[in-house]
Formats: sequence, structure tokens, C-alpha cells
Amino acid sequence: MPMPIQQIESEALSLDMHSRANLVGKLLLSLDEPNVSEVEQLWLNEAERRLEDYRQGKVQGIPGNEVFERAIAELS
Repeated sequence: MPMPIQQIESEALSLDMHSRANLVGKLLLSLDEPNVSEVEQLWLNEAERRLEDYRQGKVQGIPGNEVFERAIAELS
């Protein structure tokens, strides 16, 4: 069962200054993090943009076996 916000506030305010500052930083950073569906939408948009560039001839494809050969060579 979730803790009531008043209890969270009370406990947070009882922390020492360093701990409160650390908590505030983490809370602020959490506001900037996109959720999973936002990240998925961003990747979908990027994939669609890349496909359109390919279809318009702005970029050329690389055969899959060549991609894997390069990857294996770089990892070896």
C-alpha cells in the first residue's frame, strides 16, 4: 500500500541537509527521464525517418553479412 504523501514529506524533512539535497536531486532527475512508451515512440520516429531517407536514396543500405563481418572484426 502506498505511503501517504504527508508521511513522505514528514520523513523527508526529517533527513539531514545532505540527504535531503541528494533526494531532491534524484527527484528532479526523475522528472526529466522519459517513460518507456515515450522512448519507444522516439525510436519509432527515428526508424521511420531512417526508412524514409533510405527510400528517397539519401542513404544506401549495407548488406547484413557485411555489417556482421565488420562488427565481428571490431570486436576481435
